[in-house]
Amino acid sequence: MAEPGPKPTYHVFSGKIYIFHAFNVGSEIDLEKVKSLPSIISQPLELPKYFRKYHVPLAIDLPHPHTSSRNMSVKLYDFGALSLTYKIPFEDTLENMRKQLEKMENQYKEQSVEDAQSVFRQTRKHITHPNFFNTTSSYLVIQVDDEPKKFSGTELKKQYGGLIASAIRFETETLSELQKNEILEDSIGYFRGDLVVIDDESAFVYDPEYEEMLSFFEFANIQLLELQYFSSVLDQQLNMIYKGKQRKLSWRRFLPFASMYVKDPVEELGRLKVDISVITERLENTIRLAGEPYFSELYDLLEEKLDLKGWRESIDKQLDIILDIRSVLQHKVDSIREDLLTVLIIILIFIELLVALLHYFKG
Repeated sequence: MAEPGPKPTYHVFSGKIYIFHAFNVGSEIDLEKVKSLPSIISQPLELPKYFRKYHVPLAIDLPHPHTSSRNMSVKLYDFGALSLTYKIPFEDTLENMRKQLEKMENQYKEQSVEDAQSVFRQTRKHITHPNFFNTTSSYLVIQVDDEPKKFSGTELKKQYGGLIASAIRFETETLSELQKNEILEDSIGYFRGDLVVIDDESAFVYDPEYEEMLSFFEFANIQLLELQYFSSVLDQQLNMIYKGKQRKLSWRRFLPFASMYVKDPVEELGRLKVDISVITERLENTIRLAGEPYFSELYDLLEEKLDLKGWRESIDKQLDIILDIRSVLQHKVDSIREDLLTVLIIILIFIELLVALLHYFKG
């Protein structure tokens, strides 16, 4: 007698699609001044206990008028980032939901640009070096309501693993067994009935206590945004140096005291290195997960899939190059200063010699 095959895939699930969009809109945002704007309505914000008080964002309402009925939250960060979260309920089969996912993601990508631009217009005067927008990043989470009497996490993965794997890759066709297994092998869950599958652009969550996870997905997306932004800024600086387009050193830079009041490439490179190092380190240390093995595993997996470590290493290498260039420029400045001092000493000795000779001949 043949074994029964897997159950048909037309079971109707309910849940929500969460889409996180982040934009870098400048180098710094004065949150206190933004909060005081009459057009801005701030909202109370309670950070999860796992987050330190580094770079606490300002939560606000989406400025009116707007047509975004699915916007769940808007957050502004003092280092120039803007985060938008959308929540879209669904009740359908996983197969139908998979077919609509890419279209939905594109739709809300366009919506996020419109909404972010609305926030940017209202807050622009309190943004240092405003630019809409330098970089952007997004992440999508498929949250399915748990049905413990029908499916455990293991059963769900067994029966719908192919649909889940292709959905979080935004594919409408079933993936190969190799690809499917590669995506599903890193799945995690706290209790037996839970299932969390994380990929580089989206995730699938089957967990009744999923709310706290959303903060991790949003924050990881913010981290990715900033790392991409800093990498882009450093690339621009290095390209300018390689092409010889970097601003030349001012002659006043070589004077011992006047140099304190002059901005130049050496000082700018040093400030850029410090700013990037401080912000990236604080972002990296914002989450504190000691004694929380499950969330620690979840966040480690998110970091791995988004390749945050790779981005950090790339930025560290770029910063090392910047530091080397700064050292070369500083050495050039010091050498020229020494030469100037030597010339001044020679001139003074020559003047003293002339004065002595004049006194001699007059006497």
